[in-house]
Amino acid sequence: MYKKSRPKRSRLSEDKFRRIAKCFVYDLTAHDTARLLHLNCHTVQHYYVYFRSLIFTALLPYEPISGEVEVDESYFGPTRVKGRRGRGAGKKTIVFGILKRNGKVYTSVVKNCQIPTIVPIIEHQVSDGSTIYSDDLGTYRFLYLRYDHKVVYHGRSQFAFKQNHINGIESFWAYMKLRIRKFKGIRKDKFLIYLKESEWRFNHRNDDIYKELIKLLNPTH
Repeated sequence: MYKKSRPKRSRLSEDKFRRIAKCFVYDLTAHDTARLLHLNCHTVQHYYVYFRSLIFTALLPYEPISGEVEVDESYFGPTRVKGRRGRGAGKKTIVFGILKRNGKVYTSVVKNCQIPTIVPIIEHQVSDGSTIYSDDLGTYRFLYLRYDHKVVYHGRSQFAFKQNHINGIESFWAYMKLRIRKFKGIRKDKFLIYLKESEWRFNHRNDDIYKELIKLLNPTH
């Protein structure tokens, strides 16, 4: 799906390449990096696509989630489309997320938030017997059959009661939307790779991101 072959660097020094990598780690846009390093923007974008393709591939292996887990859905795109109402109205992209408390997040772009779409994702990703926290969306009402299901009743203005909340996954949504604003929006056909990059960055929020990127660039070391 995404270009994975390493770009040729016949005219780009190793030092310049590492500077591009560091700018990527600092989450600078390709335009800002090109201006800072006096490079062609298309050249920088070429390397950024390469980095993102490595991240996307690294996130493909299945990693089961267990313990205390939060699930939620979020919507990305136009804030309002005339004539459309409700969750995910109009041209919005719907993303479903699963977060292990104090751990990693998993995201998936979905076509809707109905039971046949969402529940199989949960059952595949989350181990039986785990405790799942969700809002009161009807889609989640059958989770009690396989999980210890705790509900946060947003419709009753209940957002947190002791351990009963989904603040963790909501913090990821806030982080993702902040990144998108920085890029002044993302084309729909590029959204998934930016989403997975955000997932990777969030999951390594307590790590040295540069070292993590170097591991992807040099997988045998």
